Formats: sequence, C-alpha cells, structure tokens
Amino acid sequence: QVQLVESGGGLVQAGGSLRLSCAASGSRFNIHGMGWYRQAPGKQRELVATITSGGTTNYADSVKGRFTISRDDTKNTVYLQMNSLKPEDTAVYYCNADCDELYGSGWYRTDNWGQGTQVTVSS
Repeated sequence: QVQLVESGGGLVQAGGSLRLSCAASGSRFNIHGMGWYRQAPGKQRELVATITSGGTTNYADSVKGRFTISRDDTKNTVYLQMNSLKPEDTAVYYCNADCDELYGSGWYRTDNWGQGTQVTVSS
C-alpha cells in the first residue's frame, strides 16, 4: 500500500511563507495525479491544488497567485510552496495521490491520503 508522509507545516505570521512536502513510498506503484487539500475546523475538506503526471496544474481560486504546486517524480514527492499566507489559510493540509498499485498479478487504481500537517497563520 502506498504511504504518503507530509512535512513542512507550522506556525507563521500573515504574509509569510511555508513549503509543504509529501513523499510517497511503497512496494510497486505508479503515481498519476497528486494534490493538496485542506480542512479548517468546522469546515469540509477542500481542494487547494492538483498536478497531473504531465505537469498540468489546477488551483483553488482562493490560492491562485500565492501557492505553487510542483512534483519531483524521481523522488515520488509533491510540494506546495505557499507565499503571502493569510489567517484564512489556517487548516490541516492533506496530500493525495492517485496511483496504480501492484497486488499479486494485477494492477489496481488506488486513492491515497497522508495523515495531514497543520498550518497555522497568525494575524
């Protein structure tokens, strides 16, 4: 099973920057799309940014121009560079990876999530 481990969260003042990382590991897998989602207290989880295997990116309107998603397929890692952070960006950020995994003699499509990393932006 693919495991996703996020890092890079923390406490930052408004206007500051953070860079999140998410590394995928497992036995035999191929990664298709990857993305970042976030969930603030009392709110539903929402999409932040996604990136396809071909490098096409998509952003939530609320983060366009401030956040940049990228991936390094040699390291099975996706990044989220967050600049000009606002208090409303405070949330737990989750990494997601859409994968093909080898189980026995067959390949199966799986949807994988990390454990989340807290980002807190103070005003």
